[in-house]
Amino acid sequence: MACRSSHTFRLLRLLGEGVQVKHVLRISRRIDYGLRAMLLLSSLPPRTTVSRRELALRIDVPEPFLAKILKTLVDRGLVRSARGSRGGYALARPADAVSFLDVIEAVEGPVAINACLDGDGSCGRAPSCTMLPVWRAGQERMLDVFRQVKLSKLALEDGGPGVGLVQLSGAACG
Repeated sequence: MACRSSHTFRLLRLLGEGVQVKHVLRISRRIDYGLRAMLLLSSLPPRTTVSRRELALRIDVPEPFLAKILKTLVDRGLVRSARGSRGGYALARPADAVSFLDVIEAVEGPVAINACLDGDGSCGRAPSCTMLPVWRAGQERMLDVFRQVKLSKLALEDGGPGVGLVQLSGAACG
């Protein structure tokens, strides 16, 4: 049976219940793990830090890989780190000021659903391509969804503050 978290049900509400996915445009592990980390951090009380080890365990991500992602998120100003016995990681900005797109672009760079939209002008067919407007419109809609979804909307369960979705049991689906 497919694993369906609260994330999935919220996404289905956005897309529509009748949508059946035959082929998946894949999100990289860096993006997935970066979003998991940011969602957990956004579920913590303000100014609360969590160690890299605890974060890795709670979101079921290999710690060495998470270390690289966290460094990138710190370098991009989305996460702050503190050293020492009370050290760890915390959000650098309020969760309602950080979008999915902020995290995605921080860990992977700008998003393009097709090579013709990556901004380098390398496709010689672009001036006469009838598909380009469709790709462009699809990308803009996708980016709009990612821009509008703030961490604060997904970090907390409807049942109460401080319970991050990434803390649900049965997280092996991830």
